[in-house]
Amino acid sequence: MEKYNRVAVGGTFDKFHYGHRSLIAKAFEIGKSVEIGVTSNAFAGLKEGDIDPCEVRMTNLNNFLQGDHENFHISRLDDAYGPTVVDPDFDAIVVSEETEPNALKINDIRVEKGMKPLDIVVVKFVLADDGIPISSTRIRKGEINKKGELI
Repeated sequence: MEKYNRVAVGGTFDKFHYGHRSLIAKAFEIGKSVEIGVTSNAFAGLKEGDIDPCEVRMTNLNNFLQGDHENFHISRLDDAYGPTVVDPDFDAIVVSEETEPNALKINDIRVEKGMKPLDIVVVKFVLADDGIPISSTRIRKGEINKKGELI
């Protein structure tokens, strides 16, 4: 498979878990260069629960990727679209089933601006041992760990 030059992937990446790993792995599998957007404190604050500060989430992600990958950049996201709606150089976006609607909206905005729509690669949820998707919310609630094992 020919790789895309530039791939975007974004998320809150709180309680960095196996679902996040799957999303990130797909981005590196298909992209020569990966732009990883991490939701800002203000934007992440719209979600429920006690979310780690953006700097902590960005550092955790950087630590996870260091050594294995060099072709990435981590930036802060203040909205659901990030640089994908202003930078025409992106070729594809990797999303979860939950965030696919955001990617469709990004493409609408890109087309309105005369940019090429992104190829959208949807990654299936990683399921916990109980068959329910792994999520940061479930981890915060103490239902599962980052691997999806029941607590």
